[in-house]
Amino acid sequence: MSDNGLGDIRKDFRILSTGLKYFDNAATSLTPDQVMEAMDNYYATFRANVGRGVYRSTRIASEAYEAAHRKVAQFVDASNDVLVFTKNCTEAIGMVINGLRWRKGDKVIITMLEHHSNYAPWIRARKVFGFDLEVVRVGSNGIITGELEKALDDRTRIVSFSHVSNVLGSIAPLEEICKLAHSHGAFVLVDASQSVPHMPMRSTKESYDFMAFSGHKMLGPTGIGALVIRRGLEDEIDPLSVGGGAVKDVSLDEYELAEGWERFEAGTPNIAGAIGLARAAEYLDGIGMQRVRSHEEKLLEEMMSMLSGIEGIKIYGPNDMRVKSGIVSFSVDGLSPHIIASLLDSEYGIAVRSGHMCCYPLMKYVLGKPEGLIRASVYI
Repeated sequence: MSDNGLGDIRKDFRILSTGLKYFDNAATSLTPDQVMEAMDNYYATFRANVGRGVYRSTRIASEAYEAAHRKVAQFVDASNDVLVFTKNCTEAIGMVINGLRWRKGDKVIITMLEHHSNYAPWIRARKVFGFDLEVVRVGSNGIITGELEKALDDRTRIVSFSHVSNVLGSIAPLEEICKLAHSHGAFVLVDASQSVPHMPMRSTKESYDFMAFSGHKMLGPTGIGALVIRRGLEDEIDPLSVGGGAVKDVSLDEYELAEGWERFEAGTPNIAGAIGLARAAEYLDGIGMQRVRSHEEKLLEEMMSMLSGIEGIKIYGPNDMRVKSGIVSFSVDGLSPHIIASLLDSEYGIAVRSGHMCCYPLMKYVLGKPEGLIRASVYI
């Protein structure tokens, strides 16, 4: 398959020297040496906690951690907003769900496309907080706009959806959905785990209110993600926890929260992870996100063309490359997806995902594939 001029970066990924042919980037990406070196440098030269001292190494660590916030925020075009580091996208979504102050009669809208991380927590929260939950059906191509518009009303408190489906690769019209939701006074929470790593992100006045994504899908380390909160909405959600680093002052029976991202990051954070994620953002910026997107589109076209020419293979999701990311899910007549994935690995050294991909509702009720599919996903 073509490399669109990016072949020279393969040397940065030492794991590829093992002969691995990696097509599971939607699950987690590989990590370049530059990211690992940035994290090693923290541990080797200025290992200290952040915001908790005046000696040299803690000052250097604190500056690096604050710089990581700025770099990652800039990468997702959120420099004017509040970027909070989290454990992963799942935790970021949970911060919004459990931090909002719910009112009687509130309604939440999600879709059948959602990853379990943006589905199951809403079901649990409905039982705890008592809001109404409406799940919008989608077609097998992943288009959600029409049914979503019908579901919206003035009771809707928040719409939560995936920008890019991790199964179908379908790209939702982010700005259009945000505009529809805002016309009813609703917040928008976007699961951007599959979009932030793969395409330029542009923030507009008709953009999301909250955006969640993971670092490990964008060349960064595991155990680090982020929640972007639109500036001015910090007071709309309460922190999940309160403690060291998150407070400005504490009296005998009261406490005052810190400002900005600090109020949401109680306790010692994943300092090395944040530094690694920032380096991953710099690495991707060095390539250029439009170049990343163009590269993936070319690989996607080649992969779709190859697979569609094989008898017995059915491809799921949109055919229009303009609304599809570098994800191709398919089935093979008469064969289990796990059998296919095992054969590709054992015989050819090719790593693909198989199964339900943490999307049981989509698999069972929309695609009619409770046993799941095979998914090949590309990256740089």
